[in-house]
Amino acid sequence: MGAAVLRGLGLLLAAVLTLWPTAAWASPATVVPVGRAVGIKLFSDGVVVVGTSEIATDGGSVNPAKACGLKEGDIITHINSTEVDTIEEVSALLQKLEGEAMSIRAIRDDKQVQFTAKAALCSADGAYKLGAWIRDSMAGIGTVTYYCPETGAFGALGHGINDTDTALLMPLESGSILPATVAGVEKGKAGSPGQLQGVFDTKATLGLLHANTAGGVFGVMADSGWVEGTPVEVAGRDEVREGGASILCNISGDRVEEYAVRIEKVFPQREDDCRDYLLKVTDPRLLETTGGIVQGMSGSPILQNGKIVGAVTHVLVDDPTSGYGIYLGRMLHQIDN
Repeated sequence: MGAAVLRGLGLLLAAVLTLWPTAAWASPATVVPVGRAVGIKLFSDGVVVVGTSEIATDGGSVNPAKACGLKEGDIITHINSTEVDTIEEVSALLQKLEGEAMSIRAIRDDKQVQFTAKAALCSADGAYKLGAWIRDSMAGIGTVTYYCPETGAFGALGHGINDTDTALLMPLESGSILPATVAGVEKGKAGSPGQLQGVFDTKATLGLLHANTAGGVFGVMADSGWVEGTPVEVAGRDEVREGGASILCNISGDRVEEYAVRIEKVFPQREDDCRDYLLKVTDPRLLETTGGIVQGMSGSPILQNGKIVGAVTHVLVDDPTSGYGIYLGRMLHQIDN
């Protein structure tokens, strides 16, 4: 698409690509297409370094994180022998150590690395700090793609949840999906993707997340009564055609409606790219309300000839009427591995 800019539609800004064997895509399955918006919460396995900064001390400005070799994108898993998964755990350990030398274990490019550092005493607030900005969780609105009544399994988003600063896939410690109501829509326009504005019910849990992958987030539904719809067959990849199709999405309240789209192009099967279709919104109702594809619609199931063929994943920032989709078989394959 030349210089076209892509935007993930759920909780992230960039997709992560992974190699997938192609043989596992052959078996059809029957699932319920959902298309309903949910709140999604994810807690990371370790804490992600999203940047570093100087710390003002009585002896001048220092940056222990940068000095010891920590970099943006590193995932800190242990300080000394203690496992850390939250910002609060890291801060508590730093205060306990009071500037003593400590060992830091982290994951970088899927490999374990180790550093030695000393936290600095900040003159502004009297707290010991490492000089690293860290993240331990993310939350946002997305769309559930499918539900399997036999197993209770569900898939959503059609792309992974990536850290917004490093664009790296967030390592999953735990997560859940929550009931959500779409309260409004910020309409998309060229150069400025729109978004669904949702309200979460934080006191209820619909399901628990088990995996965060390049092809979506997956888990098991705790409340099967939340899902409505009839199971349909998953189309074989060779059955998907360029031409008319539809998507199910939730752009107001909790109501799911079907809207017309066109599959402009079915790309050849590519192991290193989760973009399987080029889509164009053609439904006047959806264009009037959203301008096309907006953030939060990520995961909206795509239907063609009575079968589910995939999910919406990205919008073209310079043309919000167009975007990309992932083949549903590719999503299903994520949870087989």
